[in-house]
Amino acid sequence: MYRNDPILPTFALILAAGLFYAAYLDGRHIARLLGHVPEELSVGQIGLMAFGAVLLLYGLMGLVSYWLEGIELRPGRHFPAPSTAPVAAGVILVLLLTALSGFFVRLLVYAAETGHNPTWLQGLVFGSISLVVAALFGIYRRFFGREEVITEEEKSEFPW
Repeated sequence: MYRNDPILPTFALILAAGLFYAAYLDGRHIARLLGHVPEELSVGQIGLMAFGAVLLLYGLMGLVSYWLEGIELRPGRHFPAPSTAPVAAGVILVLLLTALSGFFVRLLVYAAETGHNPTWLQGLVFGSISLVVAALFGIYRRFFGREEVITEEEKSEFPW
């Protein structure tokens, strides 16, 4: 496939959502058979969720690649067009990153002072910090980075 289209990554995301839903239905089926909700996951649920997570990651990578590179790469040098919207989005994301970082540090200080350690909240805040940093990298790559696409002849010197 020579084009960078979003069809396959979108299908992977839909299939991942279906696998996660199948794992949820499997858990409901096990709970109905046992009469109560089990405390551990079954092997089938773990397998469905692992395969769903792989497809989810593949789909997200494909859609981000489509967003950053477009449908088709064109040979030559490409310079970004100046615009204020990406700068404004970057400033807002940096302010959000600063607030989330301060809240994360405050959570760590709270855990050290009281002995109560809300790890789920710390993980949620750290994950959101990581997503904001990834969004900042994506905005930089899409709107501010220069790129150069180089092509080669089909009969090049490489043996493969």
